[in-house]
Order: sequence, then C-alpha cells, then structure tokens
Amino acid sequence: MHRRVFLTSLLGASAAVAGLSGCAQGDATADTGGATKPLAGTVPAGTSLKIASYLGQQQLQFRLAKLPPLPFKVSTWANIGAGPDVINAFRAKSLDLSNNAGIPPIQAHYQGFAAKIVAIDITRKPNYLFATKPGSDVHTVEDFKGKRLAFSQGQAQGVVLLRALKQAGLSYDQVKLVPLTSNQFFTALQSGQVDVAPLAINQAPAYLKQYGPKGARSITTEVVDLLNLLWAPQSVLNDPAKAAAIAAYIPQWAKGLVWQYEHPDVWDEEFYVKTQNLTPQQARSITALANKPLFPPSWDEAVKWEQETADLLAEGGFVKKFDVSSLFDHRFEPIAAKAVPEEYRR
Repeated sequence: MHRRVFLTSLLGASAAVAGLSGCAQGDATADTGGATKPLAGTVPAGTSLKIASYLGQQQLQFRLAKLPPLPFKVSTWANIGAGPDVINAFRAKSLDLSNNAGIPPIQAHYQGFAAKIVAIDITRKPNYLFATKPGSDVHTVEDFKGKRLAFSQGQAQGVVLLRALKQAGLSYDQVKLVPLTSNQFFTALQSGQVDVAPLAINQAPAYLKQYGPKGARSITTEVVDLLNLLWAPQSVLNDPAKAAAIAAYIPQWAKGLVWQYEHPDVWDEEFYVKTQNLTPQQARSITALANKPLFPPSWDEAVKWEQETADLLAEGGFVKKFDVSSLFDHRFEPIAAKAVPEEYRR
C-alpha cells in the first residue's frame, strides 16, 4: 500500500485530495503581499491574535514569570496542540499562531496550505520515548521488526519513529505502520491495537505507572526532535498588523520558556501537579529530562534539519520532495535570540 494513504486516514479524503496536488493548488500559492515588507516597529491599536496554548502552558508561563502585558489582544487561547488539528484550525481561520515541532509545517505544505515558521527553539535532548503495550516482548528498536507501530504522519511523533527506524536499519516494509494521531496512542497501546507508540516524556510516566505492572515498558533512544517552533498561516503574515503582533509575541514566548527552565520546582508544582494531576515525583522525573531552551541567532541548523526531515518523509512516499527554505520567514529570525541572555542563544 502506498504511504500516501496515511493522509486519507489521518485527515480525511478532502485533505488528501488537496495534499496530492502538492503546492499546485490551494493556499500554498497565496500572494505573500505584506510578508515581503519589513516588520512594523509597533503594533497598531486594535490588533488581535488567536494563539494556540496547548494545556494552557504559555499563559501559565507568562503569568508565573510576570512578563509585561502583550501590546495586542489575544482574542483566543486555543487548547490545540496536535499538528493535524492546528492545520485544520489554520484553514478554518480560527487560529493565527501555534507552537509545534518541525513536521506540521512540512505536512501543511504537502497539503497545499501556505504557512511560515517565525521562531525557533532548538532541543538537544530526546523529548520522546517509545512505550510498549502491556505484556510486550519488545525491548529494543531492533525488536520493532514485524510489529505494529503507532504512526502520526503530521506530528513530531511520526518523524521520531521514522528516524529511529532508520538508525536501527529497518525499512518501512519491515514494520506495520498504523495511522493514528497522538491523542489516540494511549488507547491504542492499552487495547493492544499497536505494539509500540512514541510518547512525550511528560506523558509516559502516567502510562507506565498504570501499565508497567502489566508488562508495559519504555524504550529510550538518542533520536532528537530538534525543532520547537512558532508558525503562522501566510494569510496572517500578509497582514502587517498581525505580523507586528507576532513579532511582539516572540520575545515573551522565549522568555517564558527560559523562566520555566530556570524555575523547575515552581513549574512542577504549578503545572504538572496542579493542572496535570501528576505526583511531585513524576513531575521531577519529567523536568529532569527537560531541554534547555536555545534560540539561535541564525536558522541555518534549523533549515538543514527541516530539509533532512522532509527528505526522510519523501523517501517513504509520505510527501513530495521540496525545498524547505520556503517554510521560513526570515524577517523574524533574530527576534527570539535578542530577547534572551547569551547562554540561551547557543
């Protein structure tokens, strides 16, 4: 079965039709308009943005860090995190800016939807691990051969899985990729629908606490999902007022991540314990694996990584090969780095 059938499974037939046409149709050919002009130095009065803040993390960061008020109105803090959901929200014009990994912008391009990356945070340590179903005989990535693996084409978990398979020398034909979105992984593992699924390090403790006694286990790798980024639809960036608001938001985003990293005890209690119902011990185990935020003044490494990711997906027939440089709006490149101390720039 050709790999592009996953697009139908994940996003529906209409999205698949748009995707198969690549960038020849749809919003991917949208006029860049104001996006070619320098960013405005001030945000015009009355400007508003609809921002994704999955689980309320960014609002909590801003509040705890006591950052200054944003110079625009946030009309919606949308509880949206999964890449496919974000793309759908972008299409519906119910979202202007989102925080995701590197693969959703590639997926959006493949579907013919124009969007650009506007901020980069580099992650050096793995932020996903693989969890097995209860009673599994899988102990290493090499044991994935012949197994059913949860695969989300449009999310970071998908590319982490593909990179792990490549490092282990396994081809796609040697495993069974089961098309799911990440919010279905828990149920799929619990029910035995899949043998293995990649879980974020902040999700794994709860699953292993419940199913570890029943034979579930974790498999760690050195596979890194390098990019934590902000991105926005091209249509939003074409609006000079909204583009200026995004430019004003990026420093707050960067400072919020730095504050979270520098205050692990407070974050553990206020976020993981109070809002995610984890135990203090589980919270500490997650924070111990946290990445130090890094906002590079140059996006060269990020562009290279994004190209490698797109090429990996193209090799498997999941997307068409393309030059990812079109995904980056370099007007925003220096903003995050300028907002943080030197130690968070490299």
